[in-house]
Formats: sequence, C-alpha cells, structure tokens
Amino acid sequence: MGELPTFETERLLLRPRTMDDFDACLAMDRDPLVTRYVAGPWSDRAAHEQFVRARMASDYDSGLGYWSIFAKVDPATFLGWVLLIPVDAVGPEIEIGWRLVRSAWGKGYASEAARPVVAHAFETLKLDIIIADIHPDNTASMRVAEKAGLVFRRDGTYGGVPCRCYSMTAADHDAVKHLYR
Repeated sequence: MGELPTFETERLLLRPRTMDDFDACLAMDRDPLVTRYVAGPWSDRAAHEQFVRARMASDYDSGLGYWSIFAKVDPATFLGWVLLIPVDAVGPEIEIGWRLVRSAWGKGYASEAARPVVAHAFETLKLDIIIADIHPDNTASMRVAEKAGLVFRRDGTYGGVPCRCYSMTAADHDAVKHLYR
C-alpha cells in the first residue's frame, strides 16, 4: 500500500485507516441513517465485512487511500473517514468522499477533514481533477463538497442512481487554496 501522510487540523487528527478501525467502520456503516444515500452491502453482514476488508486491504497508488478521523480532544474515538481513491476502487477518476458517525454530524468535521485531503490531492499528488458524486437528497454532503471548494458541474447517474456531480480542478484549487491555510 502506498504511504499516506497524517494530517492535523484545528480540531482533528487524520491518520491512515488501518484494520484497527475495522469494527468502528462496520458500526458506522450499520447505522441506516449514515448509509441511506450510499449503495452498499450494508444489510448483509458477511458481504459488508468482506467489502470493508477489501477496501481496507486495497493497494491504492501512493498517496491515495482512506484516513480515519479523530477529534484532538478525544483521539481514541473514531469519528469517521475521508477518502481519496480511484472511483469504485478502479478509476481512472479520483474521488474524494467522507462518512461520519451520526454523533459527529453538524459540527463541521467533514469539511474540516476534507480540506487537507484536497490540498494533498493537488499540492502533493499534483492531480488534475478530483470528483465527488453525491446523492441529490444528501444536502449535507453537498455542503461539505462546496465548503471544500468543489464545484457542482452537472446532474448525472452513478450505478444507475441519480447523483449531483461535483469536481475540483487544479486551477479551481489554485484559486481557493489560500482558504486552506
């Protein structure tokens, strides 16, 4: 697996996700409100565990992967994750995404966690573009994308389900990167 940096923000610690986070990831995904806008094997326990294990074991290109999110004031409690991986784990497009436990909603954690990952995508990895396909009813996730600097481009479909397609280009990032400091 490629090496992932750790990130520290004003309130959060982000570190590469490991199998130590497996049980917390499963618990988060099994909350039907957390995963209501995301297709996945959430109701089939064995398929869900296999899916999470496969994602955690994936050998993404260097600098791509999942980061687990923790609050600085409580660094032992898993809050969720942010990802920067090839779409559907195969690409070629690179997607950014986030998921938080319900108790972490509404505190700005997802936006705060996304910012250093966006900066990493463009400043370290020198990507040309990142994308986020978001369910049209998931207004909270759309706000996170916008706060992270992604721009709504069009309506589309993802896996046969309607989505709102957001992206950020390197030029977009250059125009807003001062906001990440």
